[in-house]
This record gives sequence, structure tokens and C-alpha cells, in this order.
Amino acid sequence: MILFGSFNTLRVQRITGPGAFLGEPGERDGLEVLLPGRQVPEGCKAGDELEAFVYHDSEDRPVATLQRPKAQVGEVASLCIVATNDAGVFLDWGLPKDLLLPYNEIPRELKLNLEPGQYLLVMVFQDDTGRVAASARLDDFLAKEAGGFNEGDKVGVVISNRTDLGWRVVVNNRYWGLLHASEVFGKVKAGTRHDGWIKTLRADRRLNIALVPPGPARIDPAAQKILDRLQAEGGFMAVGDKTPPEAIYTLFGVSKKVFKQAIGSLFKAHRIVIEAGGIRLVK
Repeated sequence: MILFGSFNTLRVQRITGPGAFLGEPGERDGLEVLLPGRQVPEGCKAGDELEAFVYHDSEDRPVATLQRPKAQVGEVASLCIVATNDAGVFLDWGLPKDLLLPYNEIPRELKLNLEPGQYLLVMVFQDDTGRVAASARLDDFLAKEAGGFNEGDKVGVVISNRTDLGWRVVVNNRYWGLLHASEVFGKVKAGTRHDGWIKTLRADRRLNIALVPPGPARIDPAAQKILDRLQAEGGFMAVGDKTPPEAIYTLFGVSKKVFKQAIGSLFKAHRIVIEAGGIRLVK
């Protein structure tokens, strides 16, 4: 079955003036969708298979594209408002037809002052009619409790909103998690995507997230960053114990604690020497 709002592996059934008609491999009488001629790859022929995204165009016809939208069904993304009308809010998701965010999918507190240019964090989903739409009611799609994770597991993270403790984040498009303020060593922005790691598995099954690998795994990438930066700076940098944490993060993208662990491991491995004025590569 062809999935709307998602990428599908489809076979070229035939090529005509308007473009290539695509269908499921092995299906002769199933649904066909048009890939417009301007997107048909050069040399494409009947029988070829393509990875195509399927959705409804502005005239409500099934259509395929090789373009990659900013999000597909089941994913959370920060999308920009381009227009509003009586039907709802229209969002730019990277395709010719904008994505509809119906008013009934917007929490009351967000409905005030919705204007073009504003970004909203939304879930892309299929409504009861099979149409692809957006929802800003993330609590309807995301679980607060999670299972199947281990501490240190790598996850995908989307930054949501600030709280008294730090930032709420979306984990793997399925769960809410918390990024404590103590785990943020630079600026983070709502709607941005990051690699994250499970820092702790809480007794209430809620997730605490870090933006750097936990435990010993934190040292190796940080150490390599320091070595690379030292090479680029000619072998010496005026950084050390007295360097402010913000400066450490700007230079290397890690906390000061991780920086100190990393230079300690590099010193023990005889890769650097620690001097009064900074650190120096061992030639």
C-alpha cells in the first residue's frame, strides 16, 4: 500500500507527456501516482524503481516528488507560517503545496498572534480522511514515559520549550524528554535538531537527555577536537584551568569538565604538554 506523507519505493509503470506514473512493485492494478516530468531522472524508463515522497497536490490529486520535505508523517519539525485563512494555518514544509495546520490542531495558548514568519513546532500526521496535515498538539502524539532505552543510547532530539529546569525536548519523534540546564554549555534554540544521549533512566520512566556522550565515551571525541584545533592553531593554545567554561564550549563544543578530562587523557598519552600559559602539541 502506498503511504501518503512518506517515502515509498515505487516502480515506474509508464512514462507519458505529463511525467512518470509510479506504482507499487508487483502491483498492476493498484494506485498510480504521477511524478511530474520535470522531476523524472534523465534516462529513467519503465521498470525502474524510485524512492518517492507521496502527497496530495493543490488540486487534491495524488502526486509523487523526489524532493525531500522538512518532515514526513510521524516526525516533529519546526515549520514557518506562510499564510492563514479560514481553514487554518499554512506551513512551509519544503514542497510546492504548503502543509495545513487546522485551527483545531492548535492549542488555545498558541492561537494568539499567529503571523507569517513565525515558527511552530508541529507533528506531521495523517488525519481521518487520509490527508497529511500538521498538529501543534504534541501531547496528543508524544509519550511522557519511555521504555526500551539504556543509559548512553544515542537518540535524535528536537528542542521544544524552556522550563524552570532547562528545556523540554522531543526524543526520536515519540517521547518527551528533559534537557537540564546544567547540560547546556552553549546556546540552544527552539526547533533545532541535535544528536542526544540518554543520560539517566528515571524511576518514573521519563528521560533525562544530554547533548554530549555520557561517561568515558565523552573523552575520545573531545580529545580529537582538541588535537584538531591545536593543529589548526599551530600547535599551541592559551587555554587551561582558568579559561571560562563559555570560552571552552565556543572553542571545542564541550563542557569545561569534559575538556579537563580530555586534556588529562591526552597528557597521559604524551600527545600534549600542559604549560603555565596553555597546552601544546607534542611533536
